[in-house]
Amino acid sequence: MNAQPKSALSPAELDAFWMPFTANRQFKANPRLLARADGMRYWTADGREVLDAVAGLWCVNAGHGRREITEAVTQQLNTMEFAPTFQMGHPIAFELANRLAAIAPPGMDRVFFTNSGSESVDTALKIAIAYHRARGAGQRTRFIGREKGYHGVGFGGMSVGGMVNNRKFYGSSMLPGVDHLPHTLDFGHNAFSRGLPHWGAHLANELERLIALHDASTIAAVIVEPISGSAGVVLPPVGYLKRLREICDKHDILLIFDEVITGFGRVGRPFAAQAFDVTPDLMTTAKGLTNGAIPMGAVFSQRKIYDAFMQGPENTIELFHGYTYSAHPVACAAALATLDIYTKEGLLTRAATLAPQWEDAVHSLRGVPHVIDVRNYGLIGAVELEPRADKPGARGFDVFAKCFERGVMVRQAGDVIALSPPLIIEPKQIGRIVETLGAVIRETA
Repeated sequence: MNAQPKSALSPAELDAFWMPFTANRQFKANPRLLARADGMRYWTADGREVLDAVAGLWCVNAGHGRREITEAVTQQLNTMEFAPTFQMGHPIAFELANRLAAIAPPGMDRVFFTNSGSESVDTALKIAIAYHRARGAGQRTRFIGREKGYHGVGFGGMSVGGMVNNRKFYGSSMLPGVDHLPHTLDFGHNAFSRGLPHWGAHLANELERLIALHDASTIAAVIVEPISGSAGVVLPPVGYLKRLREICDKHDILLIFDEVITGFGRVGRPFAAQAFDVTPDLMTTAKGLTNGAIPMGAVFSQRKIYDAFMQGPENTIELFHGYTYSAHPVACAAALATLDIYTKEGLLTRAATLAPQWEDAVHSLRGVPHVIDVRNYGLIGAVELEPRADKPGARGFDVFAKCFERGVMVRQAGDVIALSPPLIIEPKQIGRIVETLGAVIRETA
């Protein structure tokens, strides 16, 4: 039988778990414990209802407690709990790859399975280097990332990422030969933009400067998030991503989109690549792939990249890379059930329908004390708060904590409150999220 959640944990029971991306001492002094979930809601260990305004962690796109996923996972566990994919296979791995290829941008019809966004990024970076080597350009080993970029916590992802706190402890151990584009967040030109900002496409031309500095013949790939999430929702200016694509094509450099947060309907299309009409060479995904039910990720590849490896003796392993749990049967079952839900309920495009109301709602917070910017696209939103003097992030944390106390779970990134609700959200719930957030901000000094 399943253990029933406890209403509270003693200080001693909280000690053993070293929590990720958490102020452990602060949390354990006043823990926020979630015990169950259904639809748009969590319930705390003491029975209090909390509206989920962040889809768990950008991943529960179809809402919580989906019976279809539970049944698919249960059936697969009863049938076969594990099968290796090193020199072996199982049918639903191939079924899932074909289903994903069918909704991917044109030409991105080869899929490599991982277990997380971090693994997807490191996989894509390795594929990029190996691809150039396979075609006789092994000197192309350099990567170009972007300031404020977040690409997971593997050493490759940290190296191409541009978030200082994620990098500063590990500087001597990160990949050599990595440079960074400037980010595109500019309050002076783009504050309170509705949708994509219209200023800043020229910042893509900084890639030409970096190419001139390092020489194109040394650069393997450029990696960017179409929309940055962990840095507090940084939107691409109109035309910016297309300009990156043009420059990469000109210099024979691969373009990698990190779609771990934007994939699977978040921006009103299956992927941001389709929403922005820019097709990358490699695309990393995770989160919404299984609705957060089972850890899983996937790297989408243009066929030309895959074909470059399919040379030489047929009994030779083409890519020396993979994970024990790549295409885990239970994760595949969860992903297939998730895709069925997305298709049946139109969730891969529903954000486009709700986007105008969402935009009006989040921008209604303009003019609220301490609000210095509001950003939005699809069902993504961010409210940036003025930092307190000498206490960056303190105001943001207080707003996050008070919203939770009032029954709405938001995400804090420094002094940015990020919003990314499940795609099943209804208009009344949009109103409640924004009304609660606005009230809390007004009351927070």
